[in-house]
Amino acid sequence: MKHKNTLTPDYGNWVPAAMMKWMAAAEGLLLLLTAVLARFLRTPVPAVLCGVLSGFLLGLWLYMFRCRALFDFRRGGLMGTIHQYLLAHLPWDGKGTLLDIGCGSGALTIRCAKAYPQAALTGVDYWGAEWSYAKEQCERNAAAEGVSGRITFQKGDAAHLDFPDGSFDAVVSNFVFHEVRSEKVKKNVVREALRMVKPGGCFAFQDLFSQETLYGDMEAFVRELRLEGFQEVHYIPFVERQGFVPWYVQTPWMLRGVGLLYGRK
Repeated sequence: MKHKNTLTPDYGNWVPAAMMKWMAAAEGLLLLLTAVLARFLRTPVPAVLCGVLSGFLLGLWLYMFRCRALFDFRRGGLMGTIHQYLLAHLPWDGKGTLLDIGCGSGALTIRCAKAYPQAALTGVDYWGAEWSYAKEQCERNAAAEGVSGRITFQKGDAAHLDFPDGSFDAVVSNFVFHEVRSEKVKKNVVREALRMVKPGGCFAFQDLFSQETLYGDMEAFVRELRLEGFQEVHYIPFVERQGFVPWYVQTPWMLRGVGLLYGRK
């Protein structure tokens, strides 16, 4: 008798639950402080200022709550849409090996496994203490989705990957390069990812490429790669303006300046 898989994947959220709890606790303390100040001080100014701060924090909490629902893979589904947008631009037939750099909870890696049933996949992440992701979480998610037999997860630094040149037929990454702390020049992190691609292999990277303070002139970078012999290099700036990202998420602290770099080596 075949047993039904009862595992439920947990891909986490860009808006952590812990942060929401801390904000809620701070809001409660501000409300209490406002009431105490209003009760025991003759001048209303401190209570008014505290009340204004409380109102601002409440508004911010409600905004982040809405964003959290939007980023949830099982509710708003925006992250799944963003991942699918990346895969739609990966010029690959799915035969061979794929590397996901900065796999986090394994969401993109597992999506790739489902999209390319003939592929063998590797997910790499640093999984630092400041992130609410772990290798064990990735492995549980892969098991829950029924693709664990084709995926390997391992710890690694995106700026110094422990693979020989041209190890993979396809390489993907989603919102990772700008977070890499071991390399200040973010284009070098991109070049390290490109080092992983076999000649004739393909790649698709999504990051804050449209933020010039991080990446400078991306069009010039595209020209550099073409001169270096890449078969295809394409760049789409401001992905958040493509129609599937709500306006209220297109902020500096959420999704602004997103770019997609893709092509074939």
